[in-house]
Amino acid sequence: MELRKEEIASMKIGTIIISGILLVFVVIQLIPNELPPVKAENPQDLLKSDLISESVGKLIRRSCYSCHSNETEYPWYSYVAPSSWLVAKDVREGREALNFSDWESLEMLDKLALLDDVVIEVQEGTMPMGIYTWMHPSAKLSDEQRIAIIDWAEEAMDIIVEEDEEEWEEDAE
Repeated sequence: MELRKEEIASMKIGTIIISGILLVFVVIQLIPNELPPVKAENPQDLLKSDLISESVGKLIRRSCYSCHSNETEYPWYSYVAPSSWLVAKDVREGREALNFSDWESLEMLDKLALLDDVVIEVQEGTMPMGIYTWMHPSAKLSDEQRIAIIDWAEEAMDIIVEEDEEEWEEDAE
C-alpha cells in the first residue's frame, strides 16, 4: 500500500501542528507565575473566633478556604501553565474580596458587609464558583448546607452588632 503525496503532506502538517502545540506548552511553563503564599499560622482567623460553630466552620473550610484564606491547598494543576495562571488569579482575587484568615483584624462595618456578601453569594449559588466545584466536587454545597451558612452569616451579623452596642454602652459610662 503506497501513500500518496497528499497523504504524506497531510501527515507532515499534522506532525508540525502537534509539535508546535507541544513546544508552546513547554515554553509557557517557563513563564513565571507566583501563587499567593500559604501561611499555616493565622491568629486572626475566623475559625479561631467564637463567632462560628464547628459544623459551619467545617463547611466553610471545605468549600471556601482554598480561595478565601491564607491556607490554600494547591492541587497539582496549580503548578502547570496555563491553569496555574487561573488558580493564582482566583486565589488572589478571592483573598482580596474576603480573607477569613484576617477576620479578627477587620472593622465591624467591614465584617458586616462581608457577611452580607456571603449571604448573597451563597444564596445565589455563585459561591463556591462552578469551575471550582467541578474540579473539587467535595466543595459543592447542598441546599441544606447553603441554608446553614446563610443562617450562620445572618446570626453572626446580629452578634457583631450586639457586641458593638455593648462596647458603645460601656464606653459611654
